[in-house]
Order: sequence, then C-alpha cells, then structure tokens
Amino acid sequence: MTDLAAVGLVAPVFTSSAFVPQVWRTWKSRDVSGISLPTYLLITVGLALWLLYGILKGDLPLMVANAVMIVLTGAITVMKIVFEQRPAP
Repeated sequence: MTDLAAVGLVAPVFTSSAFVPQVWRTWKSRDVSGISLPTYLLITVGLALWLLYGILKGDLPLMVANAVMIVLTGAITVMKIVFEQRPAP
C-alpha cells in the first residue's frame, strides 16, 4: 500500500466519525427537529454518486469512505423520516 492510499483510507475515518455523534444522539433522543431532510437527502445521493465513481475507477479509499458515509447519513435520513412521524415522548 502506498502512502497516498494510506492517507486515502485514514482520512475518511475522521470525516466519517464526525457523523457518529449525530447518529447516536438522534437515535437516543428521537429528536429530529434540527435536522434538514433535504440536506441529508442531497448528501446521501451525492455520496452514492461518489461511491459509484470510486467503484468505476477502482479506487478503494473512495469506495470505503463513501460506503461508510452512506450508512451514516442514510441512518440519519431514515430516522428523520421515521421519527417525524412518531414524535419523541
């Protein structure tokens, strides 16, 4: 593995982990009032396109980073939709 590839695999650990507290807080509180559905939909679709680009290019760091981010932003998006239907107690 080259140094460039290593940086490409380590960098997403930091950017992806930034979304973990939001996922955890939203899951625990069920409070989605401060979350913008259009923003998270756009982010998730954009990440899916980056993932497709990484797959087509055969770029492992792009694939890993964007797959993880899709899971995290997708989770927030789904919670926004579901929890808005059933407000927090």
